Amino acid sequence: MNQNQQEKKLKRSHMMLNDPMSSVIPKMALPTIIAFLINSIYSLADAYFVSGLGTNATAAVSVNGSLDQIIMMAGSMLAIGANSYIARLLGKGDNKKASEVLSVAFCIAMIFGALVMIFGFAFMTPMVRLLGATPTCEEYAIQYADYVLLVAPLMAANFVMNQCLRAEGSATMSMIGMGIGGILNIILDPIFIVTLNLGVAGASIATAISKLVSFVILLYPYVAKHSMLHLSLRNFKPTWEIIREIVTVGSSSLFRSGLAVVAAILLNREAGKLSDSVLAGVGVSTRVFMFPFSIILGFGTGFQPVAGFNWGAKRYDRVRESFRFSWWVAIIGGAIMGALVFIFAEPIIGLFAHVDPEMLKIGSWCIRTQCVVLPIHAGVMIVNTFCAGLGNAKGALLLSTSRQGTCFIPILYPITYFFGAYGIASVQAIADLLSVALAIPVLYVTMKKVILAEKEPAA
Repeated sequence: MNQNQQEKKLKRSHMMLNDPMSSVIPKMALPTIIAFLINSIYSLADAYFVSGLGTNATAAVSVNGSLDQIIMMAGSMLAIGANSYIARLLGKGDNKKASEVLSVAFCIAMIFGALVMIFGFAFMTPMVRLLGATPTCEEYAIQYADYVLLVAPLMAANFVMNQCLRAEGSATMSMIGMGIGGILNIILDPIFIVTLNLGVAGASIATAISKLVSFVILLYPYVAKHSMLHLSLRNFKPTWEIIREIVTVGSSSLFRSGLAVVAAILLNREAGKLSDSVLAGVGVSTRVFMFPFSIILGFGTGFQPVAGFNWGAKRYDRVRESFRFSWWVAIIGGAIMGALVFIFAEPIIGLFAHVDPEMLKIGSWCIRTQCVVLPIHAGVMIVNTFCAGLGNAKGALLLSTSRQGTCFIPILYPITYFFGAYGIASVQAIADLLSVALAIPVLYVTMKKVILAEKEPAA
């Protein structure tokens, strides 16, 4: 390790172990929040520019949100698992093994992305139908999927590099990588969709180019050796210990992503049975709500390595302090954001609904129901990231699979049967409310683990 890297390591360690939580957690979280927000903007930009082509085209973009989630599935598992393990290893001062964890996660993510690309192209039409495309929006869905599949390996690897840069304290570089790609997508969308008249395919091309640019930017610190960790084939050592640690913690994200895919497909199919307007309304509201979710998730992602680093360094007082600060900020912030979005829900959906009153009504209702429970969702998210940061895989798995799994899927069909389109638009909010029943005991067990560890005599 050269002198510059050593100084960087000492500075980061001092920040994690000594700076006030009101300083260190926002410092870690802000770049991630900004990056997630930009990512949300370009996701919404696709829907906005495509909405000019009609409700069917908007519905197709909504359907392909599930394809993005499939690509993210293994990538996010590897990223979250690697982030947690790397943060703990760095807290112990084991940089060499941390670099091996990064390299293993990166290579496996690329392999998974390549498999999604191959199978996606081989079974394109059955795939978009399975994702919930109706006969009237199927062709649009295929056009959008074409170019997104081409960059599937890069998308999966981007997740790993993002999370690992954050784990070593380089959240700003992570933000730059995601941010520049997102801004580029926003710029390219009107050029490809409107100016070049490529329609839905233009939105897909813009997304693919932005993902490629993000990949190059995120890879640069590792190639140029400006990072604490080293990404290389020589460090690709998939030992049982590394795989176990990544999968144990990351499995919560895998199951969450997997259940999110299943939930989205089931929701799309039920909405599509009613009309493309309902399908488009729910899909657009989901993209709109990515804004407050991005802030909450970005804040939780900034909190997670702080908790993990202090856990690895046996600073249990700091672990508890980090949770208390993050939990209160998330609850209060969620309440404020929920109130603001609730007020402006109808004008926001109106930007996409144009002359479709059914889409406007369903989309507005969907947004407002989720606004009511946003503080609850924020609190549960912090408990979830707390478990992941400390390596509590079971707790993280239970909570991460509740929102769009155990608390969502069982209620989808009865609510849809009794309340129709408004039931479909309400199901996510009800699932968020139910997840509290799981979060409370999980928090109790995890916090008890911290307290017991603090009481153990020093070795």
